[in-house]
Amino acid sequence: MQRLGFLIVGSIVFGGVALGLAALAGNVNLPEQNTISRAWFQPSAATHETRMGSQGVLEFPNASEVTLGIETVLSAPPTRSSFMATWDGVSGAKGYLLDVSTSSSFTSYIDGYHDLDVGNVNGRAVTGLNPGTTYYYRVRPYTAAGSGGYSNVMTATTEATTGLIINATFDSSIIGNQNAAAIEAMINRAIAIYESLFSDPITIQILFRYSTTAPDGTPLPAGLLAQSNYVVYNVPWNDFVSALRADATTSNDNMANASLPGSALSSNIVPSSGNGRAVGLNTPPAMFANGHTGNGGPYDGIVTLNSVQPFQFTRPPSSGSWDAQTGTEHEIDEIIGLGSRLNTNSSNLRPQDLFSWSSAGVRNITSSGARYFSIDSGVNDIVDFNQDPSSDLGDWLSDPCPQAHPHVQNARGCAGQYSDISATSPEGINLDVTGYDLANAVVSTNSATNVTSSSATLNGTVNPNGLTTSVHFEYGLTTSYGFTTTSHNYSGSTTQNVSANISGLSPNTTYHFRLVATNSGGTRYGGDRTFSTLTPTGAPGVTTNSATNVASFSAILNSSVYPHGLTTTVYFQYGTTTGYGLTTSLRTKTGNTYQSLSANISGLAASTRYHFRIVATNSAGTTYGADRTFTTLSATGPPVVTTDPATLIASFSATLNGTVDPHGLSTSVYFQYGTTTSYGLTTSLRTRTGNTYQSVNASISGLAASTRYHFRIVATNSSGTVHGADRTFTTLSTTGPPVVITNAATNVTNSSATLNGTVDPHGLTTSVHFQYGTTSSYGLTTANQSFGGNTYQSVNANISGLSGSTTYHFRILAMNSAGTTYGSDRTFTTP
Repeated sequence: MQRLGFLIVGSIVFGGVALGLAALAGNVNLPEQNTISRAWFQPSAATHETRMGSQGVLEFPNASEVTLGIETVLSAPPTRSSFMATWDGVSGAKGYLLDVSTSSSFTSYIDGYHDLDVGNVNGRAVTGLNPGTTYYYRVRPYTAAGSGGYSNVMTATTEATTGLIINATFDSSIIGNQNAAAIEAMINRAIAIYESLFSDPITIQILFRYSTTAPDGTPLPAGLLAQSNYVVYNVPWNDFVSALRADATTSNDNMANASLPGSALSSNIVPSSGNGRAVGLNTPPAMFANGHTGNGGPYDGIVTLNSVQPFQFTRPPSSGSWDAQTGTEHEIDEIIGLGSRLNTNSSNLRPQDLFSWSSAGVRNITSSGARYFSIDSGVNDIVDFNQDPSSDLGDWLSDPCPQAHPHVQNARGCAGQYSDISATSPEGINLDVTGYDLANAVVSTNSATNVTSSSATLNGTVNPNGLTTSVHFEYGLTTSYGFTTTSHNYSGSTTQNVSANISGLSPNTTYHFRLVATNSGGTRYGGDRTFSTLTPTGAPGVTTNSATNVASFSAILNSSVYPHGLTTTVYFQYGTTTGYGLTTSLRTKTGNTYQSLSANISGLAASTRYHFRIVATNSAGTTYGADRTFTTLSATGPPVVTTDPATLIASFSATLNGTVDPHGLSTSVYFQYGTTTSYGLTTSLRTRTGNTYQSVNASISGLAASTRYHFRIVATNSSGTVHGADRTFTTLSTTGPPVVITNAATNVTNSSATLNGTVDPHGLTTSVHFQYGTTSSYGLTTANQSFGGNTYQSVNANISGLSGSTTYHFRILAMNSAGTTYGSDRTFTTP
């Protein structure tokens, strides 16, 4: 199957003529002074074009062949300056008159929104509003004979938090289109993402168009998908870099600023008007509706979607349609700041060029050789820049369709695929370090995983940016959602993964979802994503996961499998090529959930690359997982260690855990621990030998209550010393509620069993017993036992009078004067 792609090219245009940015410079000598008159800041116009391409030969319809139906209007969250008014259609109506007011009795109206004829549509974006304000709206249908009665009064409240505002203006090419409501809702959804990400107290003015012509009336070239025209300013190097350094608010900013050069790389830097204002410079809007620039121009830029192309305004897009929101976000990115000087003949850099590298410590701001975006002096490659001159050199290098990472700013995109900017996407990081400020809580909605016929796992990320933040997912059949997951609190200043399992879904159904985060700075919404549940039964689903415990001659292969409602046999194929040749033993899986599967393999050759994949078969078919690889270790070498979480943490003691592969040599192993990462204390030495991963643990005592401790594993052999990663744990208070663990049952017969658990009385006399029964309501208990002290102690109880072939639930329960604690539920089945 041939997949569509588009090419993206850009140019800088002044007075309608494509020129290099050097035309702005005036003086090519590097500035010596730190302060230069703002009279240097003169506006000019730049243009970015998104062109269509393909992998293989594919014919696209011409203008007379494109017939777009009226798309469903999906809801869009309010922004700081707009909301999407929607209403039910009335049979026979020729159009609707819209009223908007801050009064529920409509004693006054918002300018321009009294009896506004919006045409025969079921929605309209209401723009130019104030943040944190509740608005009321109503509509009246009309026909040739006159207007009807008012609808019910509806309300919407704009976002209250301060921060970036993108004020959208829609020209007649959108307002007069039959899909006006769907187009405006799509644009509002895109704007809501940017406003949720960035806290800069500036307003960016963008005119949106859906037309076959450029803003000046020139026909758009054949094969063009979208175009952005925007304002740029010529700013002396020292002025911009000083403002950029002063604007640093995030860890990304600090890291990126540390990589800035000590001396100027060009006479000037050329930010967009919005980018200049984001760092505090005087770079106002200066573009008129025809794309020309001059004092008094009301816009920072203009986005034009080519109406001749098969855009889809709702998600997910069909395989033959372009996602309009991805294209819109790409052009918004250009207007607010992305882009490279390499699309011009100028030597003056764009802000993005400050972070262009070819290797660690080596800059590359040319179109030759490797070039990638990095914020740590080239040590880590965030995304590769496109180096194909037929596409925009400020965009990302992209894979053939379909793409594993269909980033918004990819130089080539694919029909049927879509993406959004996020705090952790290359676009979000780029805008952050070039002058925009990430908001207090930054959220991103990621792809759903483990999708079955009735369940799924929703995923996202949140960076609370130092504030306690409540996070949950919204999901449902539309972008109105309707269902929410349980809220959980997050804190800190790092990006953290968030996931939630949902069930009770309908088979063969498309669901929408997004992540929502709320803290004292306001509420942030991640972008909308979708997934489709599977049929009740079908071919198995599989995922090949990374191999673990890779040693010289052995490894553990890992995967997950979804039996899809049918009895399924599962195994791994592995070998030194993708022909594999070796298999693990067959396993049988049943059910309608994803289940983990691992297999230990041995007899491997040292220092050898192996391929492997999971294979699953049921009556509906066979499914092969993706190929993965691992390379075995050399026969001997330095030890390999992992610091595992501490367990049995009490008031004055804990158990430290780790794993070690001695790597074929006699190896000494111990733990370092203490209240800082200088540690200061060690456990006794242990000796390990062989070529397999082995557990190591050490009980430590004499600790202080309510204290945070650091620890790590250390291993030494004749090839070297290796330190595991630092981990921490915090001891319990001197006294408190008991701590319990329900352990596996033992000695299970057809009529009896031994129930097992562990208790730390937590410094108080504690009464302990087990609850058990055929359901998790239990109903039966064992006799109470009394424990005291501050250490973990084993508890067991023999039970009898059980029924054969029956599953029993049980848990441990402990009570003291500080409270009652319940262990987790476990089960066993009598023979």
